Amino acid sequence: MIAISRRLFGALAVAAVATFAAPAFAQSGTPHLILTIKGGDVDIELLPAIAPKHVERIVTLTNEGAYTGVVFHRVIDGFMAQTGDVEFGKSDGAGYDLARAGMGGSKLPNVQAEFNSESFQRGAVGAARSQDPNSFNSQFFITTADASFLDGQYTVFGKVVSGMDLVDQLEKGPQSQNGAVANPDKIIAAKIEYK
Repeated sequence: MIAISRRLFGALAVAAVATFAAPAFAQSGTPHLILTIKGGDVDIELLPAIAPKHVERIVTLTNEGAYTGVVFHRVIDGFMAQTGDVEFGKSDGAGYDLARAGMGGSKLPNVQAEFNSESFQRGAVGAARSQDPNSFNSQFFITTADASFLDGQYTVFGKVVSGMDLVDQLEKGPQSQNGAVANPDKIIAAKIEYK
């Protein structure tokens, strides 16, 4: 009887550790980031198998409501659309600080790079960062054309499965301003769904 109790206790202890150690996206199905923007929804399938820390950060910030109202502050025609500055990129109805948008992040620590073999093709979602490869925090970008020259330098953590036509319609910034958008479109709402 004592041996059975010890085995049972050991099994329960292992199960408890596994439950508490599970990442935020450990639910049934694959996590999808649904961005509601002008014109409808962009459905982004997240890829926890190849970038678990990046996906966990996106899920955490989305569930906190951090991305609601955040603008696409940098959009370069034929390349990508960048968003996710939860510090300086919020649209408050009166505009936003063009000079500071893209310089901020969340209060959470930066995430280490998770380079993988997924290529930056049209619809790939990647981690925006500074020159330090381990500086992803909250910002991300969606490629609107082949950007495979970024492979191995930035972490791919998702791919658009529907709504690329809406991404293509985002307000673009001039090349002379490196795509900085004066009157940017914004994320109206963001949520995580498991499919």
